[in-house]
Amino acid sequence: MEKIKLEEGIYLYRFEKALGHAIGLNTVVIENNGEALLVDTGYEANFLELKDDLDKRNIKITNVVVSHFHPDHTADLIHFLFATKYPPSFKKRKPFVISGSHGLSEFMSRLQEAYDHWLTLPPEIMEIDEIDTQEKVERKYPGFKITTRPTNHTPNSLAYRLESRSGKSVVYSGDTGFCEEIIDLAKGADLLILECSFPDGKEVELHLTPSQACRIATLAGINRLLLIHFYPECLATDITAQCRKSYTGELILGSDFLHINI
Repeated sequence: MEKIKLEEGIYLYRFEKALGHAIGLNTVVIENNGEALLVDTGYEANFLELKDDLDKRNIKITNVVVSHFHPDHTADLIHFLFATKYPPSFKKRKPFVISGSHGLSEFMSRLQEAYDHWLTLPPEIMEIDEIDTQEKVERKYPGFKITTRPTNHTPNSLAYRLESRSGKSVVYSGDTGFCEEIIDLAKGADLLILECSFPDGKEVELHLTPSQACRIATLAGINRLLLIHFYPECLATDITAQCRKSYTGELILGSDFLHINI
């Protein structure tokens, strides 16, 4: 597990192991005053490792935002809901909100149906908030503000701009191909987190290569870029060299237990 410190009380988490390879899983947490906003849950029980770290510091998840519905970004919702319903946890559980694009309510309903009553939570505990993917949307929560834009991946894909009350901002792309929406969303951010699945020369539609990711960062005027979600094909190449064709700012290649201060 990688824990990235942005400033006092605000962290990002990321997991890198999947199916025996360093396929970058997307799990980001923004903490503020004892509360946390979780962006994507990953899979392979990543949430349980994350929950253990949060519990040790008495941090409560108040919001979950979903970038899209592919299993490597949502599978650990199963563990999250199951752990929430566990009787000792449920007695102490405060209400929380799960946000995502149109189709989130149906996605959650089908997930709960598959596991019968084990994942079903009462509406006074879990609120589902569907976000319009056709325009820029803002949501304000205690301690956080999020702004979303649709991305070039699936009809349900959203990128998120996460801002703390102190004004620090992080933009998280989720999975995406090159698109103007992520450039617009990222302008002025303190840190841009982009997926980087495949190397230059082996482009796959609806994902980014190092050069494409760095072109986005350059066009958005980003001074600090963190690349994640590497597939083995990308890790086998010189990612930095590909990036330096178009990006001169600070470049960070995600790795476990990396800490970043902003």
